[in-house]
Amino acid sequence: MAKAVGELAWKDLEIGSIVTDPGNAAQYKTGDWKSQSPVLDESTCNKCGLCYIFCPEGCIKQKADGYFEMDLSYCKGCGICATECPKTAIKMAAEEE
Repeated sequence: MAKAVGELAWKDLEIGSIVTDPGNAAQYKTGDWKSQSPVLDESTCNKCGLCYIFCPEGCIKQKADGYFEMDLSYCKGCGICATECPKTAIKMAAEEE
């Protein structure tokens, strides 16, 4: 089928919002669209690190005191950390507008 005059093909479109250079993904804040965020209760946490291991986005880091913190700029709100936590120290809370 012939392309209509003025119609764009996929090859004519500009590249947008994709990571094309290795190592530059950190500049793209990808956690803004989540509907839930993880909340850690440090009084229940046993510092096992399973949340860190299972996080598919790599947005959980260990602090100097051994507890973990979530970087909500990159967290997608998937809840895997909360599901894998053996002490249920992580709860998913609704994002506020």
